Amino acid sequence: MNRLRTGALTVLLLLAGVVRADTIEMTVNGLVCAFCAQGIEKTLRKNPATEDVIVSLEHRLVAVATRPGNDIGDDVLRAALTDAGYDVKEIVRTERSLASIREQLKAGR
Repeated sequence: MNRLRTGALTVLLLLAGVVRADTIEMTVNGLVCAFCAQGIEKTLRKNPATEDVIVSLEHRLVAVATRPGNDIGDDVLRAALTDAGYDVKEIVRTERSLASIREQLKAGR
């Protein structure tokens, strides 16, 4: 019975890791138009570790969900955005999903 519980717990933990991707949230200055947002999104999607991207001009937010088991270094993110002419103020790694960030942005918070 203990082996069954341990096995079931292991499977659940593995599945939880597959469902959730880590999120990198960045505060970025210099975002002024939809073309800016589109360019940032296109640039970040080129990275093979990127699963999804959100760019909010109003909140000066760029959020990247990474593929499970992958990461993008702060230096890589900062270089990509700085080379494109933007000023990265902060990079924070969170466990929030992009879906929850989208909901928060829709609610205006």
